[in-house]
Amino acid sequence: MSMTLSAEHLIYAMSANHPPALHVPDGATIRVETCDCFENQIVRADQDFGSLDWDRINPASGPIFVDGALPGDQLLIEILAIEVADHGVMTTGPGLGVLGDELAQNAIRIVPIVAGQVHLSDTVHVPVQPMIGVIGTAPSPDVGPVSCGTPGEHGGNMDCKRIASGATLLLPVNVAGALLALGDLHATMGDGEVAVCGVEVAGSVTVRIRVLKGGAWPVPLVFDDQRVSTIASAKLLDDAATSAVHRMVRLLETECGLDTASASFILTAAGDLRVCQVVDPLKTARMELPLTVARQLGLTLP
Repeated sequence: MSMTLSAEHLIYAMSANHPPALHVPDGATIRVETCDCFENQIVRADQDFGSLDWDRINPASGPIFVDGALPGDQLLIEILAIEVADHGVMTTGPGLGVLGDELAQNAIRIVPIVAGQVHLSDTVHVPVQPMIGVIGTAPSPDVGPVSCGTPGEHGGNMDCKRIASGATLLLPVNVAGALLALGDLHATMGDGEVAVCGVEVAGSVTVRIRVLKGGAWPVPLVFDDQRVSTIASAKLLDDAATSAVHRMVRLLETECGLDTASASFILTAAGDLRVCQVVDPLKTARMELPLTVARQLGLTLP
């Protein structure tokens, strides 16, 4: 079954309290339309930052209620396609991003996207490599609502560039129906998101959703045809990195029968510990393992 969720259905926090915008059966394919992270408020490079409604930042389209998803299950989201608009926006300024302490004024760029190329300037063009910045399920009721701008165990604003077309993402189900929502697309983004933005863009994402009953994978987890990655977020980047490594070690112990030392040797020789983003309220890191290595270890992904 295929259906569409329009960008009229927006939330600003992942929460068990939101009424579903759409009910779908297990196995459904959904095209989710999204605004950019500013809810399409920026239309000119000379626009005054003060004119923006800062309560409308990082909206996610949703939530989607998945029939049969119950607490203790996991949600498997196959990202089939990402389409982006013909332009994106970039912003930075005082107090924003890694260099916010060196910036005296806000800056906005309108970024054309032409024939599969992102025009960062008149002379610098890079390929469109769209990815999803915000994607998550509702946290458990005892956690309460979590802003769409904050990552966590439920997913959220992980800004992980591996969450792209062709990838599969696993997230926890904390409430009945999971209440999946997504948004904050980037036409392209480098690891770190150091200026507090990628090329922020409106667009649409086509996903297929399945419920893994009683799934026990370390989530959030993302894999594609090249690698498998465990994702973790924490207030300090060091803690996020450490947690991402521990999660991958647990995966190799549980799914491949390795002991801790053997898993550590595999990761230190063949894995890559990478930064997703360093600009959100919690920082996000991922531990990547090439799929060729994972298969040699006997790892079978869902």
